[in-house]
Amino acid sequence: MKTIKGPAIFLAQFMGDQPPFDNLKTICKWVASLGYKGVQIPTWDSRCIDLQKAAESKDYCDEIKGIVDSCGLQITELSTHLQGQLVAVHPAYNDMFDGFAPKALHGKPAERTAWAVEQLKYAAKASKNLGLNAHASFSGALMWHTVYPWPQRPAGLVDDGFKELAKRWLPILNAFDKAGVDVCYELHPGEDLHDGITFERFYEATGKHARCNILYDPSHFVLQQLDYLQFIDFYHTFIKMFHVKDAEFNPTGKSGVYGGYQDWVNRPGRFRSLGDGQVDFKTIFSKLTQYDYAGWAVLEWECAIKHPEQGAAEGAPFIQNHIIRVTERAFDDFAATGKDAKFNKKVLGI
Repeated sequence: MKTIKGPAIFLAQFMGDQPPFDNLKTICKWVASLGYKGVQIPTWDSRCIDLQKAAESKDYCDEIKGIVDSCGLQITELSTHLQGQLVAVHPAYNDMFDGFAPKALHGKPAERTAWAVEQLKYAAKASKNLGLNAHASFSGALMWHTVYPWPQRPAGLVDDGFKELAKRWLPILNAFDKAGVDVCYELHPGEDLHDGITFERFYEATGKHARCNILYDPSHFVLQQLDYLQFIDFYHTFIKMFHVKDAEFNPTGKSGVYGGYQDWVNRPGRFRSLGDGQVDFKTIFSKLTQYDYAGWAVLEWECAIKHPEQGAAEGAPFIQNHIIRVTERAFDDFAATGKDAKFNKKVLGI
């Protein structure tokens, strides 16, 4: 077994226009002061990284690593959540997702998709240049508008949808394979890959591509009422990344899983700061350790109530206290009788 690495933090929700949140060096100093050991970097935020430059220049990547290293931190992974979303967008969502792309591409969905694919390929090269072996992203969605099938889905629509999604992602997965980096899809409502079944269908559609893997985030499973602990038993061989994020689900006689179009603070299902929700992190860390998870435990902070700075400050010790230092020997080794074939036969009565 391996000891999970951490605590680490995803910078996306903390970047801002005021110090210390406005550039990579100062935000790294801030998170290091809180006790974090690693940072996951959002590649769409130019205050953190120039993704194309990172893909094209090993020297630039060394500079980025140097900034992070000087703060006593490591880069855990890069993220292309926003760009990955744009690999597959149903036309109904075009206007709302335009904000994820440069203004020059707004209103141009085909060009926007091509840009997103190029961004993912840059991320593969940049990850390699940074010495990383895993990458976080979203799958995008062509079928989400049919998730609750009324009217009923036309025959073959789901198969066709996964074929198209795999077609778009295969060149990207091949680029990551060439770079020696796993693509870890965060299974998330709003994406075509949002639970175990949808991941399996996509995995099959890609021809069981070796770089097709999972970013495990239990908070999204709480909101779906999926068994997030048994999920680990089913899919532990695919789990190469871990977002430590809490959530709660408190249905009422007025609202349940779908939330009634309410704001986050009023929904039955909502994200919370670590320790404030319902996720059983003790069992999660135990299961991931048992299954030899070799990656990082990364705080992704999203809370409808608590201030992000308080959530970040509380997150580092919370994760550290859940990381299990694995044992190097069995607890009953003191009673061992040694290895002796003759003695074993005697014990067996043979």
